[in-house]
Parts: sequence; structure tokens; C-alpha cells
Amino acid sequence: FIVADNGGYDAAELVTQLRAAHAKTQEEGGTSGLDMENGKVGCMKELGVMEAYKSKLQVLTSAAEAAEMLLRVDDIIKCAPRQREEMM
Repeated sequence: FIVADNGGYDAAELVTQLRAAHAKTQEEGGTSGLDMENGKVGCMKELGVMEAYKSKLQVLTSAAEAAEMLLRVDDIIKCAPRQREEMM
């Protein structure tokens, strides 16, 4: 919806057309999507728009690693400092 709206098109109409195209081609493994150059629903396979599984997996893995690192840093900051013995 946001992509169509930002493209200057009637987002409600395009999204309705896209949902209809998805429902129509769902059994066939449809590849319908928004063709923002022409302002209509088009076949993403024919337009050459593909999202690779590996790139999506890498994005999710990187996000998980970043979240884990932030949590570790947060735990380190929250921990009380160690009591040091005086060396006299």
C-alpha cells in the first residue's frame, strides 16, 4: 500500500487489483506484484524482480546477530563493577 501511495498511484485500487491477481493465480504459484513504472499489476518474473532466499536468510541472520550483540552489551553495562582488593 505504501509503495503504491509513494509512487503517486491510487494505492487502494492497485492493492485491490493485486489481491485479486494473487487469489486468481495462487494455485499456480503466481508471481504478481506492483509494476511501479507503469502503475499496474504485473508479473514479477517477467519484469525480472526476484528476491533470493539466500539474501532474505542473510538479512534475518544479520538482524539476529545484531540483536544478540546489543543484548550482550546491555548485560555488560548493567553488571556491577567487580570489587578490587587494595594492594598495600
